[in-house]
Amino acid sequence: MKQQLSFVAAAASACLTAALLSVVAAAAPAAATSANAAVTAAGTTYTPLPEHVYAPYYETYLAPNTPSITATAQASGVKYYTLAFLQATKKGSCTLDWNSTSSMPLDYYDADIASLRAMGGDVIPSFGGYSADHGGTEIADSCTNASQIAADYEQVITTLGVTRLDMDVESNSLNNTAGIARRNQAIAMTESWAAANGIPLQIQYTLPAEQYGLDPDGESVLQNAVTNSAAVTSVNLMAFDYYISGEGTVNMGQAAINSATNAHTQLASIFTSASSAQLWNMEAITLMPGIDDKKSGNEVTYLGDAQTVLAFGQANGLNLLTIWAIQRDNGGCPRTAGSNTCSGVTQNSWDFSNTLTAFTG
Repeated sequence: MKQQLSFVAAAASACLTAALLSVVAAAAPAAATSANAAVTAAGTTYTPLPEHVYAPYYETYLAPNTPSITATAQASGVKYYTLAFLQATKKGSCTLDWNSTSSMPLDYYDADIASLRAMGGDVIPSFGGYSADHGGTEIADSCTNASQIAADYEQVITTLGVTRLDMDVESNSLNNTAGIARRNQAIAMTESWAAANGIPLQIQYTLPAEQYGLDPDGESVLQNAVTNSAAVTSVNLMAFDYYISGEGTVNMGQAAINSATNAHTQLASIFTSASSAQLWNMEAITLMPGIDDKKSGNEVTYLGDAQTVLAFGQANGLNLLTIWAIQRDNGGCPRTAGSNTCSGVTQNSWDFSNTLTAFTG
């Protein structure tokens, strides 16, 4: 998530294959694959996500001092999660684990994910995050070989059986031009591999946003994706931590809508072959329930803001809504800003998730 967050750690058929390859070649928004049935490749079943899905971030770095993914799903009713974060084991490494923690290898959540899938859910692994992007352990910043990065992405897909990868690019990673190019080159390689193997892969970029939309460096990340023929399915806007001097009290629901509306115009200038409806379907929004990291109290996301964003997302056909993070979705720390484990506002446990789950389908 954004720089200001404080982290503990930092072809089912030839037709499908041809379609995916065509998308990669054009570097245009990938078509939604949710209507397709699950496919099996090399013994692994790959199930596309719903076309519209609520998948809150799950802070893996809080393990083991946080309920498991399955336990969280049982308590909250949420079936889809974005797992934060996969990083290089150390700066300069081309090997991944969770949170650069050797005791949390790539397969750490295998059993938990299997249990979640038995409940009808799934996960989106997320690469990067502020700690990795700031410290040089985001895999495309750390590893200087695009083919090896692609091999890492492929290993994540085959090990976890997932169909969407989230690239959280912020902090220093937004200005690492070599890393940006390597990441997009590796994405294009991975998409070609996935299409050849019948895997309905989607790629998501999570980027900082302001009310005026994406910053220029975020736009550059996506422009580079087009240059390197990396198809992007989803552009996820971090609709919090705006940090604009003198902005006063922010209506966070309307601010998220402003950000998404302005980003729609920006995306039209990048993905020029996409229709307006396709561009809306590319967009996603992340909210931060309660009091954000500014600690000044002028950016507070209330349940009403989540309801506003839900209605906007449904009306415009966005692909994803999410929050940072599921562990914050409770009222356990009144008036506390930027906590990893509570919202800081008065609420019942899972109020935000109970609202936003209606988006899935």
